[in-house]
Amino acid sequence: MLRREPKMLLLVPLEDGTRRVVYLSQGCLLKLATGESLAGGNSTATESKPEAMTAAAEADASSLGSAEDSGKGSSTSEEEDGNVAKPAAAVGEAAPETGGQELVFIQDTGFNVRIQAPGIETFDIQVSSMELVQEIHQLLMDREDTCHRTCFSLQLDGTTLDNFAELKNIQGLTEGSLIKVVEEPYTVREARIHVRHVRDLLKSLDPGDAYNGLDCSSLAFLNVVTQGDILEKKSRGESVDCTPPDYIIPGCKENPPLVPLLPQAKDQKSYQALKVLTTSGWNPPPGPRKLHGDLMYLYVVTLEDKRYHITASTRGFYINESTEEEFNPRPCSPKHVYHSLVDLLSQVSSSFKRNFALIQKKRTQRHPFERVATPYQVYSWLAPTSEHSIDAIRAEDAFSFKLGYEEHIPGQTRDWNDELQTTRELPRKTLPERLLRERAVFKVHSDFVAAATRGAVAVVDGNVMAINPGEETKMQMFIWNNIFFSLGFDVRDHYKELGGDAAAFVAPCNDLQGVRAYAAVDVDGLCTLGTVVVDYRGYRVTAQSIIPGILEREQDQSVVYGSVDFGKTVVTHPDYLELLKKAGNALKILPHSVINDKSEEVELCSSVECKGITGNDNRHYILDLLRTFPPDVNYLILDGVELCKESRAAGFPREHKHKLCCLRQELIDAFVEARYVLFMKLAAFHLRSLEKKQLAKDGEEAKKEDSKEGSPEKDTENKEKSEPPLMPGEIRKSAERLTKGDSPGTNGALPDAESQKDVIIKAARGVGSLKDTEFDIRFNPDVFSPGVKHAGDEEQLKRQRRLVIEAADFLIADQLPAFVKDCADHSCSPIDGITLSEAMHSRGINMRYLGRLADMLAPMEQLKYLHAVVVGELLTRAAKHLLTTHLQGVDPTNMAAAISHFLNCFLAAPTANVQAPVTSDELKGNRKKGKRKGRHNLFSVQDSSEWASLTPRSLWEQLRGELRSYYGWELPSTAASAGGCPDEYLGSLRLLKCSLLRSICLKTGLQLLHREYTLDNRTRAPFTEDDILQVFPVAKHVHPRATDAYHFYLTGQSKIQQGLLREGYELVSEALNLMNNVYGALHPEIAQCLRLLARLCYVMGDHLEAMAYQQKAVLMSERVNGIDHPYTITEYTHLALYCFANSQVTTTLKLLYRARYLMLLACGENHPEMPVLDSNIGLILHAVGEYDLSLRFLENALKLNIAFYGSRSLKVAVSYHLVARAQSCLGEFRSALQNEKETYTIYKAQLGEEHDKTRESSECLRHLTQQAVVLQKKINDIYKKNTTAALPPIQIQAPSQSNVLEMLNIINGILFVQISPQDIENFKAELERRQQLAAAEKKSATPDEGAAAKEPSDSCNGGAVAQSGSALTNGSSPVDATTTTTETSSSGDAATVAAEVPSR
Repeated sequence: MLRREPKMLLLVPLEDGTRRVVYLSQGCLLKLATGESLAGGNSTATESKPEAMTAAAEADASSLGSAEDSGKGSSTSEEEDGNVAKPAAAVGEAAPETGGQELVFIQDTGFNVRIQAPGIETFDIQVSSMELVQEIHQLLMDREDTCHRTCFSLQLDGTTLDNFAELKNIQGLTEGSLIKVVEEPYTVREARIHVRHVRDLLKSLDPGDAYNGLDCSSLAFLNVVTQGDILEKKSRGESVDCTPPDYIIPGCKENPPLVPLLPQAKDQKSYQALKVLTTSGWNPPPGPRKLHGDLMYLYVVTLEDKRYHITASTRGFYINESTEEEFNPRPCSPKHVYHSLVDLLSQVSSSFKRNFALIQKKRTQRHPFERVATPYQVYSWLAPTSEHSIDAIRAEDAFSFKLGYEEHIPGQTRDWNDELQTTRELPRKTLPERLLRERAVFKVHSDFVAAATRGAVAVVDGNVMAINPGEETKMQMFIWNNIFFSLGFDVRDHYKELGGDAAAFVAPCNDLQGVRAYAAVDVDGLCTLGTVVVDYRGYRVTAQSIIPGILEREQDQSVVYGSVDFGKTVVTHPDYLELLKKAGNALKILPHSVINDKSEEVELCSSVECKGITGNDNRHYILDLLRTFPPDVNYLILDGVELCKESRAAGFPREHKHKLCCLRQELIDAFVEARYVLFMKLAAFHLRSLEKKQLAKDGEEAKKEDSKEGSPEKDTENKEKSEPPLMPGEIRKSAERLTKGDSPGTNGALPDAESQKDVIIKAARGVGSLKDTEFDIRFNPDVFSPGVKHAGDEEQLKRQRRLVIEAADFLIADQLPAFVKDCADHSCSPIDGITLSEAMHSRGINMRYLGRLADMLAPMEQLKYLHAVVVGELLTRAAKHLLTTHLQGVDPTNMAAAISHFLNCFLAAPTANVQAPVTSDELKGNRKKGKRKGRHNLFSVQDSSEWASLTPRSLWEQLRGELRSYYGWELPSTAASAGGCPDEYLGSLRLLKCSLLRSICLKTGLQLLHREYTLDNRTRAPFTEDDILQVFPVAKHVHPRATDAYHFYLTGQSKIQQGLLREGYELVSEALNLMNNVYGALHPEIAQCLRLLARLCYVMGDHLEAMAYQQKAVLMSERVNGIDHPYTITEYTHLALYCFANSQVTTTLKLLYRARYLMLLACGENHPEMPVLDSNIGLILHAVGEYDLSLRFLENALKLNIAFYGSRSLKVAVSYHLVARAQSCLGEFRSALQNEKETYTIYKAQLGEEHDKTRESSECLRHLTQQAVVLQKKINDIYKKNTTAALPPIQIQAPSQSNVLEMLNIINGILFVQISPQDIENFKAELERRQQLAAAEKKSATPDEGAAAKEPSDSCNGGAVAQSGSALTNGSSPVDATTTTTETSSSGDAATVAAEVPSR
């Protein structure tokens, strides 16, 4: 694993008073930006053309921080540069140019230089003119033959090069120049860096950091699964090993095993070069030895068991004569000094020399994506046992208050708040400025999350002293590394009226939602705090950056806006009002007035809890954003509030544990959008009615129309019955007429102005607008807040309350049914709790509605799989709530025993003997009574032993209560009476216990020992305390986004939808480069981008390139999402298809087996994605002649397809056909004939007799009938002649690869359809018309940016259409391109188009 080198933003003051931000990342300085005085005037913004990373450049990019310089790549022609500039302009807001500045692309030339390093031959490297000298340093420190050197300078013609100079600015540096590596004298700092670097090289193959969740290491098993790099495999006629493991064969009754989740490579050896490398106890050097150049002492034990004490001096490393007992710093003879510690150890140990070389060879062979650090830490919920070895550097990192990098950085500790705010204030007028700003924001944010998470763990572990140590434990607050930490408890009864500790526990997450919303709006001058919410060992810790000066004065003295006591004393400030009104327009927050305790009217544009504090840096900070969005009245018992009938029927309003339930921002946006559409329809309808009245008065021929459609008055009253639905174009035109004030009727008849106002008033009132004269839907977040006195008109207040009620009704009556409908249509198919919560949140549905969702799904047979996912999520979330409180009262010495006992009570069979282990006997000291009391320390809580009294029955009783009170869901009585884990109930849902175990471990940060757990054992409990390895922190935080990359991505998708694949490909490639610039090498959105590029390459016929892109997507998803994340499963499935297209059959099967195993682990066999996997596996097994195995998978796919899509679906027809093919190869002609008849029947009913598919099926029936007749004749002949002759062998012709690939494309939702040129022309005209309509709609549509992107669009281009099941969406990731889909496309998948015309 590549360690993260120093990463820091340095603020350098300039002479003119501005500050220059210099960015240090993985050893490379990136000049980010300068003040306006430097960027303004006639200066020209420059940017080099980002190029797609080539495979060769990738290793360098990964080791150097992944193209952090925005100008990497080869030189480009002016024509190409012009093409690149167009997308930015096309995006519009992606690259607004102001002040006459224009975007100029500078050519970035690449050339070769020669490197001469001590002890090895001269070699060539390729560099870019835009690179820094420091990047050559990094390259040499990563290269196999020079990696052991750290303390050196680079010289050109005897002149030492400046590390932070760009190569293009170095005089005399040209193609073929010789750069010498010159060894430099060590300092203490350089010696420590060298030792740390050697230690990192020695453990570079050790997965320990990934299992322990350290240094942003994580796991990736792709190359273990495929047994080597797939790109290096030749597509030769390989011997096909196609036997699937027993546990993935359909119908397996057992829980899937856990051991295969962490596969071991066959040749995996743990290479060890040294037994011990540590700092010596003789450190630091005494004064006399410092005068001889001694810097530090090391202690080494070699594999030959020889022990050495080594001196690090200014000249290098040598062995001294010290022992463990005696200090003797004199050099041993021979008195050799080595500049590199590796050279010294290679001389004294032959084993070290051999194994070190092997380790470095293996290290450099690994894919760069397996080695580079992830932006955020990813944890594994299973881990093997590992030996704990002596490691002084690990110990130093653990017990230092530094983050491990600060010793390299001037200034020691980091001012997080200043860094976070300064990066947000960077200029963003041009694309290069925005890229550098977003990169800085993302980098500082990811560092802050790492620091906050580590600090939260230190706080809970008792490793940080409180700033108020005299107070009760729960009331303590902490400062560590310039971050403020508080605990999620109700201190000083602050939340007494709102739910006490339950409200205090949920408030930080609500606050984080507010921070996320304001950060996304990004108003200049309005600052939010860096915020991370960490759940660890039962405690919720909020980590925040510190406002300058806040600790020097009381909070009520600091607050210049808002209220510190929930609305009693309220103050306001004009600066804050101005800033918050800007943000409020985007967030739909209504400015409103409240009355304070002095009876003064105070105007606010946020909830009263929101506080504004002006820091000593004169920045305007807002905090306590927990009520940014309106309250959810479905969970508030309020007088005089009546919900809609759907809500009342569902049992709402319902009392919740706390009164801080708020609606999500996504729901507010969806509600406003729906109301706007309704407003336009009403306006158009009333306008049409008005025109008819006018025409009737003038006595025109419209009387016939009136007589058909009824009187105008009836029209108005019964609009839904009498009027046809309005098309978007009609809505647009009607709205235009309303806003312009003219409405041309027949023969120039015009309604009068008074009536036009009436039209607007009627439409506005119809949608509940706050203003009669225009559409105005905004929310007052304080409208139901207790203790807040409202000023203003009572009628207006009623309207505001009505809107909040209607938004909550909208969730129940519209959003939840729409979500269920989407799932029934298979446009959304959640696999586990992670994807379920993402899908619900994207529609604005809070997780507290899980119980309501479960009740809606229970009667729907087709969605039984989703009901099981929802019930599993309900059970594990309720169990998480109980475990949180369960762990707070546990002594740390009993933590493992308490967790294992809880898991046994939760998951063991009802008949299993579950008993609490006797408290840990490790520490039986002669404690005196009364002496063991925790003094103001979380770490030393008194062990209440309540955990030991827990039984399966009592835990499941508590679970029932939690499910009822929190989710309003009743566990079925059969399950409740089980006396423990309801095995029968789970069995009826086909809900696997291993899925529940995985889910609760991921939710609570548990890591278990990697072994098999017999969860269904009827006598023994499955877990022991030794099975609990670690508890990891679970962090929630904001995710900064690469906005320009996102716009490029959307523009690329738009081109793809139009069928302009090549243009779309180039734009998405640009998006990939911009993401690399902002995020670095690894990020979930980059994985999505790679997947789309792979699918585009495949559709365009470049199968090898598709495989290369998809390999990166799989590795990246494993690293940043997790090895068993649902997105990783999708990536594996796609890679399997591309591997088969490249004739790697064995690899294809291994990938599909892995995908199926991960699916079984996540959700079991009963899921709509499973028949797609089984059809793929069955088809490929059929292709290699494994007909029996093939039939098992295909029959399972058929059974599942019938269950999910109904017996008349086209998917089922394909499944019947595949089963028939497999059966015919086995000689089962009668069964084959029956199945093919089913295919024919479906095609005939759905497509008609003349369709190609129906004819193909008819031909297949005829062929099968002939074969069956021939076989029967042979059998009859044998019987008649009464001979013992055997049946003749069935003549089977193996299908060609192209034939199999064609079927695979159909199964995976990719259709190629030939189109005539005339169809293309016709469709182009239609497309242009629709685009004009869409463009006009955007102008008049809701100001919400996302609304425009949702307009459905057909697709076109010349030649062929491909629709691909490409499930590209990922919560934070860009939305995938969509087109008209047919039933053949994969469930829940979006469509990628490869042509200019639709398939219909």
